[in-house]
Amino acid sequence: MSRSYQDQRSHLELITVYEIGRILGASLDIDRSFHAALNVLVAHLSLQRAMIVMPGETDATLAVRSSVGLTREQEARGVWQPGEGVIGHVHASGMPVVIPDVSQAAEFIDRTGAFGAQDDRMSAFVVVPLKTEHSVVGVLAAQRTVEGGARLSDDQRILTMVATLLAQTVSLHAAVRDEHQRLQAETTRLQKALQRESRGRRTIANVIGESKPMQQVFNEVHQAAPSRATVLLRGESGTGKEAIARAVHYLSPRKDQPFIKVNCAALTESLLESELFGHEKGAFTGAVGERKGRFELAHNGTLFLDEIGDVSPGFQAKLLRVLQEREFERVGGTKPVKVDVRLICATNRDLEKMVQRGEYRADLYYRINVVSIFLPPLRERRADIPALVTHFLDRYNKENRRQLQVAPDALEVLMHCYWPGNVRELENCIERTATMVQGDVIRDLAFPCKHNRCLTQTLHFMDKADAVAPAAVPLPPLPSERPAGIVRTGPTAGVKVPAVAAAAVDDEPDESDERARLVWALEQCGWVQAKAARMLRVTPRQLGYALLKHGIEVRKF
Repeated sequence: MSRSYQDQRSHLELITVYEIGRILGASLDIDRSFHAALNVLVAHLSLQRAMIVMPGETDATLAVRSSVGLTREQEARGVWQPGEGVIGHVHASGMPVVIPDVSQAAEFIDRTGAFGAQDDRMSAFVVVPLKTEHSVVGVLAAQRTVEGGARLSDDQRILTMVATLLAQTVSLHAAVRDEHQRLQAETTRLQKALQRESRGRRTIANVIGESKPMQQVFNEVHQAAPSRATVLLRGESGTGKEAIARAVHYLSPRKDQPFIKVNCAALTESLLESELFGHEKGAFTGAVGERKGRFELAHNGTLFLDEIGDVSPGFQAKLLRVLQEREFERVGGTKPVKVDVRLICATNRDLEKMVQRGEYRADLYYRINVVSIFLPPLRERRADIPALVTHFLDRYNKENRRQLQVAPDALEVLMHCYWPGNVRELENCIERTATMVQGDVIRDLAFPCKHNRCLTQTLHFMDKADAVAPAAVPLPPLPSERPAGIVRTGPTAGVKVPAVAAAAVDDEPDESDERARLVWALEQCGWVQAKAARMLRVTPRQLGYALLKHGIEVRKF
């Protein structure tokens, strides 16, 4: 055989091995990779057909896993018993077998019906094992027409190299599959553990929360409290951030130490600095003596900074130094004071947007936003409303020596209110109604909203760029039995959006299409809600509830 033929053959084998290795390493889809690799093998070596045979799911038989040159029916017929024929022998022994002429080999069993002898041509059959470090995982078989100077030993060599790559792919696929199954089992175990834990209801003293969102908050509080990590409480005003802050303190190892709270929004920058850090005698006019600040008073305990998003940029830098160094200097003093304080912060502002606008220091944001706990608004935890109503009414009865009760229709009104002021607004509503009601039963008509005297509707349309949650949230789904054309407006259920006056333009939408009529009226009035309300003959408050119900965003010019 000439030198040039050997060089060409070696070059061809190198390209074949390279292409197959690239294909097998490009995807974890083993069937697709096998089929692509066999295509390259058959095309480069001019083989008639090739197949990969591997144990079936039960390992009791050998079956065709992938092939090139076989029909689906031939693949389905390709099943061998262990040790049967050349395929079974190679799989059992792990040794390659080359059959120069399949018509003369008694041990050759062609289950597929594709590799049998041909009338006018001599067909060879080459079978090599797919061997890993520990076992034989399958066999690679190929058929060639023997003619000219074809050397079956060359075919055996290249097929053995390819079989090694295929075996490594099988081993990698098995490892990935086992790891995936392990991770799935671990995920299932953790989910079951969480479900078992969630079935045991968490409780926090002086906080009512049986709903799923509040149980999530309770779980986070119990998880974060034992550590000394800084906690940032996020949520709208009136959601109970101070109560949760106290819970974090009293569930922590510092529960026997001081719990000090400061409302950062209630003090100017100079007063806040003196309040937190204290001052020396004579530091400013009126400083007649040395005074300890809240940081010193909270030493070894917890300091709760409420409305942390409202501090000025100048004070943010001073506060950052305390958090970084755990020390500060009193106003007018030069001696550093070291403290060990667990910090809990709260805000109803969107600090991320404030950082983007340059209104809040990013480094301070990262310092206080270690463990974030989001408190859901009352409209997202309506299941807690009955218990909250009972709690507030019991406290009112005890303080005022009354025996008031809430009727079911009154509770229904409270369940469907939007509550922009959250728990604080609910508490005020209960106390106000309980004070003004006559008799011992609070009914639905006792609430101011039933007489269009509830003033909190204006809070529904807050356009505060850094509010924690969007103000316009659709009301819950309405009962299916409500009459057509009726808009549920929270407490004022049953308010119908009437037809506009006869002088309206001719293209007014059909009265049954509430959303289209609302948009039409707003467009006619230049998106001025008061004008649109007059056109529709409803109050601005009723129009506001209707806009919320249909999720209509009011345009601004």
